[in-house]
Amino acid sequence: MAKGPEAFRTISEAADELSVPQHVLRFWETKFAFIRPMKRAGGRRFYRPSDIAVLRGVRHLLHDEGYTIKGVQRLHREEGLRRLVNAGGEGAPPSASVASVTSAAKTDSLYDALRDLEAAKQRLDALLR
Repeated sequence: MAKGPEAFRTISEAADELSVPQHVLRFWETKFAFIRPMKRAGGRRFYRPSDIAVLRGVRHLLHDEGYTIKGVQRLHREEGLRRLVNAGGEGAPPSASVASVTSAAKTDSLYDALRDLEAAKQRLDALLR
């Protein structure tokens, strides 16, 4: 039974859907800060539909349009996620989903910052003891 369009995808499912090897998705995570799948216990990656839309755009720009990694990074910096999602063409989510991509990326960034602050507080507390 196939998953619904709103279901999360594992890295193997995402790789199959995008026709790229899994290691490419992991590599893209290191090069593009805006690619942040959810990670569960043991580091398992789960891609939201909005993540797949962004990845589809990145794949299209890199593989079909001939952009370099730096070119995609610059495009993201200058025009934002909406441009990357729109580059994915067919299957790109409507603007509400693009907003959720941006919102999810911001939320992930805030959680990362919170974890960093909590770790710094623990180190300071230990030093003050």
